[in-house]
Amino acid sequence: MKTVLLTGFEPFNKASINPAWEAVRALEGWSGEGFRVEARQLPCVFDEANRVLAALVDELQPDIVIAVGQAGGRAEISVERVAINVDDASILDNAGQQPVDRAIRADGPAAYFTTLPIKAMVAAMRAKGLKAGVSQTAGTFVCNHVFYGLMHHTAGKPVKAGFIHVPYLPEQVEERPDDPPAMALDDIILGIMTAVETATRVERDVAQAGGATH
Repeated sequence: MKTVLLTGFEPFNKASINPAWEAVRALEGWSGEGFRVEARQLPCVFDEANRVLAALVDELQPDIVIAVGQAGGRAEISVERVAINVDDASILDNAGQQPVDRAIRADGPAAYFTTLPIKAMVAAMRAKGLKAGVSQTAGTFVCNHVFYGLMHHTAGKPVKAGFIHVPYLPEQVEERPDDPPAMALDDIILGIMTAVETATRVERDVAQAGGATH
């Protein structure tokens, strides 16, 4: 039985809800063919989030880890390809930190690529009518920080790992004058479920001509 660790962040930037955590916590204890999900919340705090995540990986010894975060303004579920070794925050984290142009790991490489079958995951989501795509940037806030920390901690281990960004929920944009895109929570949950199911059965993406996902 494979263990799948899903993480979602606590609300941040004065918000009262985070769609990443709402979707992830709905899947706590969910099991499918040959796997079971463990769901955990991460603090939206530089450094502390990576310490918490590393401890969870060491404790649970998961076969697959998918960290999930909110990307307000995006219209689709974004399956991230690459994490970069830099913190450059435009807003404060939940501990009041705002690092600028700081390396996440001074001894680490410039970037890590996900080890998830991201194109297969996106294709499976789209087959279910969901808006989804491969993203080439996870930003430089705590989401990318955690993505990079996750890949650094699991490097060389038999663990498939990566990061998914999800849009705002409809209730988060109801009174916003800029009218950003949103996605229903049920659709976000379905997207994460589809990602998990795909990751458990597909080892790696197979390149196909004309198989662009974005």
